[in-house]
Amino acid sequence: MGACARPNGNGIVATLVTTPLSDQLDGAPSNWGRWGADDEVGALNFLGPDEVRRGVAEVRSGRTFALGIPIAHPGGDPVWPGRTPARRFAVQDRSTYTAGHEHSEAGEEFADDMLFLYLHGTTHTDALGHMWYGGQLYNGYPAESTVGRLERASVLPLAQRGIVGRAVLLDIARHRGKPRLGRGEPFGLEDLVGAAERQGVTVERHDIVVLRTGWLAGFYEERAQFEREPWSEPGLLHSPELVSWLREREIPALCADTLAIEVTIQPEHGDNSVLHGALARNLGIVFTEMLWLEDLAADCAADGQYSFLYAAAPLKVFGASGAPTNPLAIK
Repeated sequence: MGACARPNGNGIVATLVTTPLSDQLDGAPSNWGRWGADDEVGALNFLGPDEVRRGVAEVRSGRTFALGIPIAHPGGDPVWPGRTPARRFAVQDRSTYTAGHEHSEAGEEFADDMLFLYLHGTTHTDALGHMWYGGQLYNGYPAESTVGRLERASVLPLAQRGIVGRAVLLDIARHRGKPRLGRGEPFGLEDLVGAAERQGVTVERHDIVVLRTGWLAGFYEERAQFEREPWSEPGLLHSPELVSWLREREIPALCADTLAIEVTIQPEHGDNSVLHGALARNLGIVFTEMLWLEDLAADCAADGQYSFLYAAAPLKVFGASGAPTNPLAIK
């Protein structure tokens, strides 16, 4: 066990004793081996042709929402503490020609760029091997297979498959009657169920679940509050009932407008990654984080349609623990 300081909006309020995930999740449900010993895409196996057609059937107006956030924004990017924002460098532009470094007889000129970013530093999809405990990744692959690069359960198999199906937006912030959840504000299964009932939508078997807290919008509107130390974002609260609810519905993917989906510090035991263990590592549910949901949520509130076609694929980065993604929601 170890000690963990639990923050809230007023600073450090308590010190909790953390419990190893192997103890917290002992006996928790698992999908290891369900799709064979070599499986690396987990619950995305639930997304077959029938699920794609179900998603297409939700398209009514054709309105499309790109859910990725800008990368290398001049004002900075939201990143998890310890990561640096993306940086774009111009390696060729008009100045290259005026300085005489390049010349074209026919008169054509080009601009070119390079980008430096953390693969988890923008809207991104986590590989199933991104997080582990007890020395094993998803499906029992050894933690040693991550050395240098992910030999198993990397983001590449997810990128090659894609994530396409019917999705449901659960607007937790609107459900609680506020523009955004507060620092460290948790929500749980009862909020998911309550938001769905309020919105008049049903989370069906094999649906992609998209959670809006409003938190990411705070970076662009109140950056100082967003980044204020100690770092503490709102998020989903772990419970065995929540895990069972997602497992029973065979949810393939979970998405949110926060940097980690789950609350930064789980109130009962001080850990900040128990849902990554219970859902991604154990059940193979694929996480996509840092989605821009403000425009989609406003449109859903206006027309009452909270289900839509969701289509996404992370970049095909070999051996990576995650990759940038720009999901599309089509209503």
